[in-house]
Amino acid sequence: FAQNSDSHNGRVDIQTDSGSLHVGDDADAKKIGLPLYPGAKLKIGDKNGSQANLALFTQAFGMKLLVANYVSGDSPDKILNFYRDKLKRYGKVLECHTDKHGGDVDVHDDSDKDSDNNKNKSKELKCDDDNNSGPVTELKVGTEDDQHIVSVEPGNSTKGATFALVYVHTRGKKGEI
Repeated sequence: FAQNSDSHNGRVDIQTDSGSLHVGDDADAKKIGLPLYPGAKLKIGDKNGSQANLALFTQAFGMKLLVANYVSGDSPDKILNFYRDKLKRYGKVLECHTDKHGGDVDVHDDSDKDSDNNKNKSKELKCDDDNNSGPVTELKVGTEDDQHIVSVEPGNSTKGATFALVYVHTRGKKGEI
């Protein structure tokens, strides 16, 4: 089998006959499929990293996860209004409230989809729990298999906010990425 590994610039790319893997810190708003909020800057100094790009593809399944964290001097409401409009192109926008960024992202493979009629069906997104009082607002759009999320949290001071842009796409044997 052929294997190619490249670990330059914080990225790892492995290609084999049975699949591929990409791990990197090269995610950004454009790759996630959303415009960057005007004036926002990449969040620096986050111990978990500000960006993540993970893709794993095999014949049996595939998964792509892109995350980019930003800061802005604007209020959470201004950021939410900007992204609420931009997310509409992907479908109905769901608004959820939680205690922390990156509430649960639910994804499922399509291994239980046994007919071609069901191969393109995916579960609708929903809020993670009934806690509607947390300081973080998440805008979600799409399905469990193909979702965009914008998670906005008030900043540590009296103004500003941090926000994460997230894209998740999964497929089982029958789907395409």
